Amino acid sequence: MMESVKPLAVTPRKKLARSFAKVLHVKALIGIASVDGLKNVISDANLKDEGNMGKSNKSSLNWSESFVEDDDEEVQERKANEALLAKLFASISVVKGAYAELQYSQSPFDPDGIEAADQLLVSELKNLSELKQCFLKKQFDPSPERAILEAESKELQGVIKTYEITGKKLESQVRLKDSEVIFLREKLEEANKRNKAIEKRLNQSGQLAVLDNVHISGLSPNHFITVLRHAVRSIRNFVRVIVDEMRSADWDVDAAVNAIEQDVVYIAEDHKCFAIEAFVCREMFDAFHFPNFSLSKESLPDRSRRQQWFFGRFNEMKSMKAKEFLAEKPRSSFAKFCRVKYLKLVHPKMESSFFGNMNQRNLVNAGGFPDTAFFTSFAEMAKRVWLLHCLAFSLEPQASIFQVGKGCRFSDVYMESVNDEIFLYSEVESDPQVAFTVVPGFRIGKTVIQCQVYLSQHQSKAKKISSTKQR
Repeated sequence: MMESVKPLAVTPRKKLARSFAKVLHVKALIGIASVDGLKNVISDANLKDEGNMGKSNKSSLNWSESFVEDDDEEVQERKANEALLAKLFASISVVKGAYAELQYSQSPFDPDGIEAADQLLVSELKNLSELKQCFLKKQFDPSPERAILEAESKELQGVIKTYEITGKKLESQVRLKDSEVIFLREKLEEANKRNKAIEKRLNQSGQLAVLDNVHISGLSPNHFITVLRHAVRSIRNFVRVIVDEMRSADWDVDAAVNAIEQDVVYIAEDHKCFAIEAFVCREMFDAFHFPNFSLSKESLPDRSRRQQWFFGRFNEMKSMKAKEFLAEKPRSSFAKFCRVKYLKLVHPKMESSFFGNMNQRNLVNAGGFPDTAFFTSFAEMAKRVWLLHCLAFSLEPQASIFQVGKGCRFSDVYMESVNDEIFLYSEVESDPQVAFTVVPGFRIGKTVIQCQVYLSQHQSKAKKISSTKQR
């Protein structure tokens, strides 16, 4: 068997000698300097490194300065753009103000104002064109802060100018509206004067001039209808006076209306006046079917001459005012009629509440007639009813009066509704019913003059039409 080859044993001493030989060999080849020379080499290397570091620091400082300069340029450019925009908005504000002034100066036409506004518009449009060129060529303002302040001031001036023009327009509109109001007020006053004149003429007896040349044989239901319309108009005038007095005396109108007509549903608030009108008509037309209005100790002619006699009383009184007739004939049948109706219609508590005393009532009881607007309105109404009564007994056949009871079903043959709105709300299965009669109706032979009624949906059982014929 062959023995394996073993590595040679190397002692530590031999290893140290071999390393030292290598060092000496390298030294001989490269010529290593002495230790002092080595120190010098290291010092030179350190100086070189320090020099390089100095150069590096200097380069870094130059870069920082360049960054700061770039940042300053960006800020300056931003401020310059802000100044440019401020100038742009200022010019636009001035253009708006100039345009507003141009419009305002056209009506009413103001040539000086138009010329000034036109020059300002042209100037600002040129300024806008220059701003555009400066932006394209990047010719910025050297003092942007000051330019911004000037532009803001200019913009505020433009806004103020616009508001001034707007204020002037509003003032002119206000003046125009004021003139329109004055014109309309004058027209209203003129219309009121015309209405008062017409009402005065209607309240005078001259409206019955159509009956001046009419012979008794020529009387017709149309003449009666004419007098009836005037009587109803005078009744409504007196009702208006009563309502005004109620409100002046702080009356509870609802309570007064409910005392006249109970359990009535009114479609509108102002319809409650119909209840007061119905009360006045009931009192004034009470005993209408009697030839003497049921006045005591009233002498009448025989039947052969009665028709002519009533027509003569009608002609005697139709051309006179009630106040004048009462002054001339305070003991006449009409004077007695006025006293009776006034004392029945005007309750003592009502008169005391309206006027604070009962002087008018006391004077009427004593045989006199008050010289007041309230009694004058009443007397004129009484005269119209009296004339209608005289004409009713002048006709052949004589006119008879009728009214319908509460709860009666509406019939357009005998009735006329004063509140036609009820038909808009009435149901098919429930026809409107009569709540009360406002103005009575009349029959003249085969002619029927409809009574005026107030309709309601909530009424009691129907009642037949009641008719009272004259005796």
